Amino acid sequence: MSGDPLRAAVIGLGMMGANHARVLNELPNVDLVAVADLDPAAVLRATSGRTAQGYTSADDLLAAERPDLVVVAVPTSLHLPTTLLALEAGAHVLVEKPIAAERDQAEQMIAAAEAAGRMLTVGHIERFNPAIRELSRRLNAGEIGRVFQIRAARLGPFPARVRDVGVVVDLAPHDLDVMRYLLRSEPIRLYAETEQRIHTDHEDLFTGLIKFASGAVGLLEINWLTPTKVRTLSVTGEHGMYTADYLTQDLVFHANPESGSVAEGEIIWRHIKRQEPLVVELAEFAAAIRGGGPPPVDPHDALTALLLARAMVDAAQRGVLVGRDELAEMLR
Repeated sequence: MSGDPLRAAVIGLGMMGANHARVLNELPNVDLVAVADLDPAAVLRATSGRTAQGYTSADDLLAAERPDLVVVAVPTSLHLPTTLLALEAGAHVLVEKPIAAERDQAEQMIAAAEAAGRMLTVGHIERFNPAIRELSRRLNAGEIGRVFQIRAARLGPFPARVRDVGVVVDLAPHDLDVMRYLLRSEPIRLYAETEQRIHTDHEDLFTGLIKFASGAVGLLEINWLTPTKVRTLSVTGEHGMYTADYLTQDLVFHANPESGSVAEGEIIWRHIKRQEPLVVELAEFAAAIRGGGPPPVDPHDALTALLLARAMVDAAQRGVLVGRDELAEMLR
């Protein structure tokens, strides 16, 4: 592409879309040219003090502005039609996670991007958290040896923004993606339990257990029932345990005192250069567009995260352990 700033647009101005608009408006070599939302008040908030044009129709925005990149931050049920519109208009697309509500929708989106010759990536923002990136670097260097367990807690109150999916499809893809990203290994069986306590249409409490081909065990605790927000990850291995806090971007190593033993040893706080993950994500998306790829998050990885989340819901509903062969068929 030429050296001109990339023309960017955001469709959907809920909490996440509004943040995308803020970051894109400040990103070097990117011009936020337009935003769209069905709510005129949201459009007014997003354009106030900015040069971006506001629309209440995605079709009108795409026809008038012809952006180079589009962020799709509409409800999950609208990801497919909105993404297809943006791709047909010639834009590269970052769609918020989960990639879609169902497998066939995600596959249509991936196929449409390939046919259009445009990049499709997915907003798995936790991959861009500096604490997780540093943890990945240290795991890949073998710092804790063989990984035994990876445990994720994603807890908090019910978000009014979510109406069309339950807590599993909304939040579990984050941690399922991060687990695969860190372990570089695929799940071979899983079990899950869900409950519907307060949310009127879908499950709002989830506990999942995954066995990976590497031998590591993954544990996920996710709900919309906890009055305070918790976003943590721990990785236990031969030489100790790492804990990462997504919110504070702290990364702490609890070391075993000597090889072959498990005991309370040295505690080391790793230095992290803190950055807003959304800034990193969008900057890398813009760089990938300019450089011709690859996408920061491959949409096939996002599809796998969605399929795993769906498999978890299915396992919970049937009350069964999903074994290797059945899981392989689900992910095929």
